[in-house]
Amino acid sequence: ADTVYVALDNHKFGDLTPYLLESSDRGVSWTSIRGDLPDRTLVWRVVQDHVKPELLFAATEFGLFFSTNAGEAWVKLTGGVPTISFRDLAIQKRENDLVGASFGRGFFVLDDYSALRSVSEERLSAEATLFPTRKAWWYIPRSHLSFDDEKGSQGASHYVAPNPEFGAVFTYHLRDGLQTREQIRQSQEKAKLESGQDIPFSGWDALADEIAESAPKIWVLIQDSQGNTVRRVSGPVEKGMHRVAWDLRHPAPEAVSLSGSGSPSPEAAGLLAAPGSYSATLVKEVNGEMTTLGAPISFEVVPLREGALAGSPPSEAAAFWRAFEDAVRTSSAVNRSLANELARVEAMKQALARARVEPGDLDQRLNQLRTKLQSLEDALYGNRAQREVGQNTRPNVGSRLFAVQRGLQGSTYGPTTTHRTTLQLANAQLQQIKGGLEEAIAEAAALGEALLEAGAPWVEGNRLPR
Repeated sequence: ADTVYVALDNHKFGDLTPYLLESSDRGVSWTSIRGDLPDRTLVWRVVQDHVKPELLFAATEFGLFFSTNAGEAWVKLTGGVPTISFRDLAIQKRENDLVGASFGRGFFVLDDYSALRSVSEERLSAEATLFPTRKAWWYIPRSHLSFDDEKGSQGASHYVAPNPEFGAVFTYHLRDGLQTREQIRQSQEKAKLESGQDIPFSGWDALADEIAESAPKIWVLIQDSQGNTVRRVSGPVEKGMHRVAWDLRHPAPEAVSLSGSGSPSPEAAGLLAAPGSYSATLVKEVNGEMTTLGAPISFEVVPLREGALAGSPPSEAAAFWRAFEDAVRTSSAVNRSLANELARVEAMKQALARARVEPGDLDQRLNQLRTKLQSLEDALYGNRAQREVGQNTRPNVGSRLFAVQRGLQGSTYGPTTTHRTTLQLANAQLQQIKGGLEEAIAEAAALGEALLEAGAPWVEGNRLPR
């Protein structure tokens, strides 16, 4: 209660010295806490963290600075902050946000600076450090005007500013960063070049190993209170401080194709995880080897508000979301496999035309297989003649799953009776189609063997010729 901080400036008299002072006796005596603030850097404002007294923030003529040791040493905050005069600072205590008012430029917010409370020489000298994070608010973000993150349909008259990252935001520090063999070699060669040394040729085998090497990765591994892995979130691998966010969702369940066409991106997300307790662990991946970097941190996912209507408990809603994702996983796999088998049948027809065998049995078997696959396709998507002209078809797997998705993706209330029934019907149809497709795939494999024996060219998807 006796401690006072004051920022002064005397620049109108030609004195550009930064003045930042502390008194522990209500102003009777004063001590400079300027520390290593640069010369000619006027100080306009100082604020103190409400949790860690040694953590101070200073608004200066040339940006923002912070100190973790009560002013003995200062570090400039970067991360997109312009080098401009900041005239005022404020701390939003509930969210641990630092708000800076700049001269003639507006407001800047450092979201959740709480990681700075844990910054120390010991932590920064470790290979990697994952700092504690605040609780994550659980809700479904509302899309902006015209479903656009920027101006929407309002034009330049509509003011917008970037929102903080949605979900759980993690701050971590890498002492050295992760480098590929090529980057390490190039760094060594650069040092030799600068010192005037010769650079020897690494050898073809070493260069081949560089080309074959997978790039190193940093993951933030999210696990629930039972230790089940929920999501891997990738992050930057360069040295220094970084931030990544988990969007509180499970990974996308859709199938991945070999060609990559139509596949979801590696960062694509499924439906929300349930509120509750979670942990995050920093992991590095180097040449396929996963290494944990430090102990996990715990955090809470908390509903932002209660619904106006009674709904399912979040755990029950999340269980249904996982069941829906399982159905999507199977449906997309059936979808992809069915398309591949139809393409494979067409390719086998071409191969059969070049086979050394009389027309007859193989032609008939191929035609029967094609008809069976087309029937499965109709069961999956609806009658092809109706689809061709845009006519509504009978309810099918795709339409039922889409109906469930539309009811779930914008709400946290959980499933209705209609949702549950619709998913049950879709799963029943899906299992029937899946069984028929597995039989068709076995028939296609047998036909592939017969074509090879008939001297036909090899078809992709069949076994290799003996």
